Formats: sequence, structure tokens, C-alpha cells
Amino acid sequence: MKICIACGMPMNKAEDFALGDQGKDYCRFCCNPDGSMHSYEQKLEGMTTFIVKTQGLDEKAARSAAQNMMAKLPAWKDRGAE
Repeated sequence: MKICIACGMPMNKAEDFALGDQGKDYCRFCCNPDGSMHSYEQKLEGMTTFIVKTQGLDEKAARSAAQNMMAKLPAWKDRGAE
């Protein structure tokens, strides 16, 4: 099982991978329509929105939580928590 380098999602089946390509290191939720990986800013926005909806945090707290989570992922480790 591979883990998405951009969000940490487990990728077990072909359809979990970007465009169904098991050679990609990121999942279907982290790719643009052309198959390229989302930018840091796109992923941060998406994760912030997800955290607000699923955990009920306000925007500022959710953004901070998303930044902290992303800082631990391979795709964003060089960015650190901003």
C-alpha cells in the first residue's frame, strides 16, 4: 500500500491514484484534471475547507491545523508550517 505524498491518504486500488496511474505518488484528490499534482496553495485551501467541514474548526484554526499536517508530508516537508 502506498500513501499519498501530498495528503497522506492510503492508496490501495488503482482508482485511488491520480488518473488511476499507480506510478504516481499522489492520490486522485491531489491532482489537477491534467494529472499534475496540486500546488501547495491548492492543497492547503482544500485541506482547510475539509477540516472546517469535518471538525468544525474556524477558518484560522483549520488553516493552522492543515499547515501542521502538511509539514509532515513528503511533498511539503521543505515548506514547513507557515
